[in-house]
Amino acid sequence: MNKAELVAQLADDASITKSQANAAVDSFVDTVTKVLKKGDKVTLVGFGTFSVSKRAARSGRNPQTGEVIKIKAKKVARFKAGKELSGKL
Repeated sequence: MNKAELVAQLADDASITKSQANAAVDSFVDTVTKVLKKGDKVTLVGFGTFSVSKRAARSGRNPQTGEVIKIKAKKVARFKAGKELSGKL
């Protein structure tokens, strides 16, 4: 499912226009992004938790040349499904 399909489904389920559903999806994504940038986490009980974790610097290998390269440390977004969501899958 892509964003357009999600927006269409939300609009149908909530009996709202597609532009209102699109605004809601955009607002949700923006809000989660801002919270994760601050280093906090977003927990939706029954659905899951969005959080940020740190990935340490490491060395890797260029698959074309075999040359060893250094991969910088970075922060990555994570999602852990809640118990209710996991049970429905």
